[in-house]
Amino acid sequence: MCVGCRKRASAGALLRVVVRDRQVVVDERRRLPGRGAWLHPEPACLAKAERRRAFPRALRSSGTLDVTAVRRYLGRTPEEWAGDVPPPGRTKEAGRPVMSQP
Repeated sequence: MCVGCRKRASAGALLRVVVRDRQVVVDERRRLPGRGAWLHPEPACLAKAERRRAFPRALRSSGTLDVTAVRRYLGRTPEEWAGDVPPPGRTKEAGRPVMSQP
C-alpha cells in the first residue's frame, strides 16, 4: 500500500524506501535491512506522504526525516534511468526487472 495515496498496488508498481541516517532513501534492489515503506513513484504521492507525515509513522522513526534523496530519485529523466532499475511499469510483480528469455 502506498503511504502517500493509501491505494493498494502490486509490489512491482511501488518503490520501497527505508531510513538511513535520518534520511529516507529509495531501496532500488529491495534488499536494504530495516523497516520499509512503499510509495508510488510519482511526485504527487511523495507530496501527500510528506503532508500527512506518513514516513516517520510508517518507518517507526521519531522526528522529521529528510526526503531529499527520494525527491531527487523521482525527478530523474528516462535517460538517467539507464543502468538502474527500470522505470516503474517495467518490472514483474516481485520487483525484478523484466528480462527476455534466450
